Amino acid sequence: MTSKRQQLEQWTTVVADTGDLEKIAALRPHDATTNPSLLLAAARDERFRYLLDQARELAREMGHGDDLAWCCDAFACVAGQAVLEHIPGLVSTEVDARLSFDTAATVAKARRLMALYRELGVGGDRVLIKAAATWEGIQAARILEEEGIHCNLTLVFAVEQALAAAEAGATLISPFVGRIRDWHVKQGLEINHVDQDPGVQSVRRIFHLFKARGLETIVMGASFRNAAEIEALAGCDRLTISPALLDELGNDDGTLERRLEDTNVEPETDWQPVNEAAFRWSLNENPMASDLLSDGIRRFAADQRALEQRLTEEEIAA
Repeated sequence: MTSKRQQLEQWTTVVADTGDLEKIAALRPHDATTNPSLLLAAARDERFRYLLDQARELAREMGHGDDLAWCCDAFACVAGQAVLEHIPGLVSTEVDARLSFDTAATVAKARRLMALYRELGVGGDRVLIKAAATWEGIQAARILEEEGIHCNLTLVFAVEQALAAAEAGATLISPFVGRIRDWHVKQGLEINHVDQDPGVQSVRRIFHLFKARGLETIVMGASFRNAAEIEALAGCDRLTISPALLDELGNDDGTLERRLEDTNVEPETDWQPVNEAAFRWSLNENPMASDLLSDGIRRFAADQRALEQRLTEEEIAA
């Protein structure tokens, strides 16, 4: 029998949403995504303690062994290199969330991450630089893409974020499903069927808009709460999925229906690009997107600080 995961992989590139190297090796996804939360979990795991040592050594080799920010960046890249040993595709490495409203600083951080990857012998064709889909993050992606540094715009909760990122030439965007669902449920929404899930509806709309407008940016649905949400997006360009849900799909021999296709999308030619004023106003008028974007940035920033603290403790212990 063919599992639902195998059926999904006929139409969609499967990406592992984890920093656990052993799980990545076992699951054998095409790509993998990391973020400060996943890196923090890895840094706290004794199985991956050696990565902290490698990160400190890399920072020293680059002449910044005493700089905590460099050590954190080195850890992200060392972890990314380790992930790439188990997958054929790409790894996403995230810029410090505290730079989400600073275009120049985001660009500089991305260049530093790529310099570290080069030192490790990792080519730019294997890495996506992740940044929050703020206006500043999107403009940073525009600059980086022009330099040949490929970007993943994350924390996408609104169509305007997705369109602005695609119009800036971002390689990939990560619209979140589960967090959108959670927000609406907290507001009292009852969801009796997955097709009523606002997170699923959001990704479907973005996918169809991109195809209708001829935008080449990859749509990668993220942040899933259950397998039904994943199944409802079968056919999306890529989906980043937790190990638990990948296992669930791999153990399910039921029939999976393709839900998203680009062959039957009516072309749309009469549309205007998203400018800064429209972008900011749309977020202002969208309390869900505003709340979740701000909350996501705060969460990643908090985990980045915790990661810095972990590296500091390790340095003292060493």
